[in-house]
Amino acid sequence: MPTITRRIVIVLTAGLCLGVSITFGATYLHRLDTEIRNRFEGQRWALPAKVYARPLELYPGLPLTPDLLETELVLAGYRRDEKPDTAGSFLRHDRQVHLISRSFHFPSGVEPSRDLTILFNDTAIATISEGKSRTPVSFTRLDPAQIGSFHPLVHEDRIVVNRDEIPEALVQTLLLIEDRSFYDHVGLAPTAIFRALVANIKAGRVVQGGSTLTQQLVKNLFLNQERSLARKAKEALMALVLERHYSKDEILTAYVNEIFLGQDRNRAIHGFALAAHHYFGRQLDDLRPDQLAMLVGLVKGPSAYDPFRHPERSRQRRDTVLATMADHGLIDPATYATSRANQIVDSGQRREGFNRFPAFLDLVRQQLSAHYREEDLTSAGLQILTTLDPSLQLQVEDSLRQTIDGLEASKEQNLQGAALVTARETGDVLAVAGDRIPGRDGFNRALQARRPIGSLIKPAVYLAALEQGYTLASVLDDTAFTLNPGTKEEWRPHNYDRQEHGAVPLYLALANSYNLATVRLGLAVGLDRVAATITRLGSSDQPQPFPSLLLGAVDMSPLQVCTIYQTIAAGGFRTPLRAISSVMAADHRLLDHYGLTVEQQFPPETIFLLTHALQRVVTDGTAASLLRSPKVRSLSVAGKTGTSDDLRDSWFAGFTGSHLGVVWLGRDDNQPTSVTGSGGAMQVWQQIFERLPTSPLEPAEPPGITWASIDRQTASPLPFIAGTEPAPPRFPAIGETIDRTIREVIDSFNQLLR
Repeated sequence: MPTITRRIVIVLTAGLCLGVSITFGATYLHRLDTEIRNRFEGQRWALPAKVYARPLELYPGLPLTPDLLETELVLAGYRRDEKPDTAGSFLRHDRQVHLISRSFHFPSGVEPSRDLTILFNDTAIATISEGKSRTPVSFTRLDPAQIGSFHPLVHEDRIVVNRDEIPEALVQTLLLIEDRSFYDHVGLAPTAIFRALVANIKAGRVVQGGSTLTQQLVKNLFLNQERSLARKAKEALMALVLERHYSKDEILTAYVNEIFLGQDRNRAIHGFALAAHHYFGRQLDDLRPDQLAMLVGLVKGPSAYDPFRHPERSRQRRDTVLATMADHGLIDPATYATSRANQIVDSGQRREGFNRFPAFLDLVRQQLSAHYREEDLTSAGLQILTTLDPSLQLQVEDSLRQTIDGLEASKEQNLQGAALVTARETGDVLAVAGDRIPGRDGFNRALQARRPIGSLIKPAVYLAALEQGYTLASVLDDTAFTLNPGTKEEWRPHNYDRQEHGAVPLYLALANSYNLATVRLGLAVGLDRVAATITRLGSSDQPQPFPSLLLGAVDMSPLQVCTIYQTIAAGGFRTPLRAISSVMAADHRLLDHYGLTVEQQFPPETIFLLTHALQRVVTDGTAASLLRSPKVRSLSVAGKTGTSDDLRDSWFAGFTGSHLGVVWLGRDDNQPTSVTGSGGAMQVWQQIFERLPTSPLEPAEPPGITWASIDRQTASPLPFIAGTEPAPPRFPAIGETIDRTIREVIDSFNQLLR
């Protein structure tokens, strides 16, 4: 090939390569530009939905103890302080609690921060006052505890702040330590890169980074942690593009919200605002200089300088940052000395945790799924206010664990359990435990374990009978019989004690949970009618009208059982169980209010009779051992024990004037246990309600109820719907009794003379 031709080919090839390179470079830059702008405009972060407990409403006369209030405050992230002077701090001294509440956006508006002093008497709040003037306060509510979040798969969490919400002290310290020329460079700082390169060469390893805040932000938002020249080159290009489109304040704000600052189990702590809550229980604008220094020091290595895992290393890093702050005039010598003397983190500070009550959160998520998509829950920053009572939740978890531990120590192994407590009149779910170990995530037995409910079904049988004209005094036949003899469907029910009790009044048959009397009654009333009654009580599944249904051969979860008993406890009004009170958007706009819905299913007179019969279960029947507890004895409890075949399941459902509780115990492998309803689940229920501030059950007596005694042995009269009461028993006068006795003696004497 001639030389000139060869040169032309080389020039054309070089030009083509240059053109391709320019085209590729332009396309690549355009793609980077689009990627960055899409990320920064609109929604920049997937904000998890935050779930809150109910707010604690305080007023004089509220049944509350200083211990319970302190528990609530700690759960809500309040910190103990010898001199409470900032929001989120408190001090307790005997029967007095001084606290400064945090402001909170409720659906009804903002509840401002208040300086409160609360005095207690033996059983309740005595007075509430505000400020140094001790102005009396008749009512206030505290900001609710955050109990969890619904995260995307990456499990990131953050509290997003605007530029004007970032303290200037944090900005100055951050730039001093990480990027002193931030407001002067265009995304890259060549002098910083050169300085870091020299330091690393001298040390023979990476000891200093030359990245600007913009580069660090790019790495966190768009890139991985790979260490390569290609990644660094891409990082530099993206930093230049970012600086071209956005202001320094926008970049700084994004950095403050995005930077990774620690790990709380499987939750990643992103941003300085969430880090302030996680490490100190404080708002970002409430941090001391030493606390700001510790957070800024974490940027260098959140794992290496974690104050909970490496306190000494974290202290040294904090002190290095404090010294730099002092050298550059951000703090004076006195503040420097005081700051160095402060401990890294409060040893009593309770870390927030991640979804600390998983069983309850499962219920919240289940109820939200009817109105919200999964991506709404994990990215839209929803704020969900729930009905959870944190201190009661802890009591339920503790009672379940303690009772099972005690049973296993004496006679039974591998027991599991579940429990729910609701508000009797409203159906608000106050506590849910789905495992014997508090806080353990996974299989939620309260919602997912469907087990035979045994004798817990019997109130539905007796309710169906009462609606058909039976009374509490109706005589039932508790004798053995065979159903469908000589066929494949032959069935011979029997009582738990293997005894027959003959003719018994209806209320005693229920109180003592007699199987034979119950089956005879259910067959007389009609299986279809019993099944329909169970559905009206709130069963989500249509029960099959088989004879075994009458003895509880139907599988339900504790949540489903709670739904049924809620209708009974609420006086025959079906009230759907509610775990959510309201949902707000990220900007605090009210999206949904979950109001109370009530539908009457049964006449109040019939439910009144059934409730009385369930109270007799406690006074005269299978739950009588509850009366050994003075506290429970004073509550006039209505309840029902339940035990499935071969003692595989132990149940108890009971309610007071204020609360309903349902408890299940059993084994996950469905093997028999040695625990009855009264010997297992009822013990958990008793322990919960002994510690629960609740009111005695005093059912409102509807019009048309009359009371009557049915025989001389009945210690107290029974209620009847007017017109159904039996005729009053005729008791002979004293004179008649004496005459009859004399005649009997004379007749006996005459017999002897014969």
